Amino acid sequence: MTDDGPKVLLRSEDSSGQVAVVELAGGGGPPLHHHDFDEAFYVVEGELTFQLGDDVFTRGPGELAFAARGTTHTYANLSGEPARALVIITPAGFERYFDHIAARISGDEPPPEAAKPIPEVETVGPPLGD
Repeated sequence: MTDDGPKVLLRSEDSSGQVAVVELAGGGGPPLHHHDFDEAFYVVEGELTFQLGDDVFTRGPGELAFAARGTTHTYANLSGEPARALVIITPAGFERYFDHIAARISGDEPPPEAAKPIPEVETVGPPLGD
């Protein structure tokens, strides 16, 4: 993925806390983790490799990977080519984490909404490819 950083397209405040949508276009993926919210990853460009539990698979443009709450998962761009994906988060709230990442990359302050609580994530292993 390019290193443009994440872009929050729909936030908790716009959906009564039900759903958030974030465009991902950046470097490597997160460490293997789980949390108490669902994430659906829709690949827009390139390809991403996902790990859900013990399953490892690749998705390309127009394909989806779903990580149900509580499922151990991660993703990475192992192709070396640009990739972009939309992540749909429900219930919303975790988009605030991406606000902080985008602010760090751009050198700007995160938006005021990012000061609200961020759902807890438990790391249980390394990123894919490590």
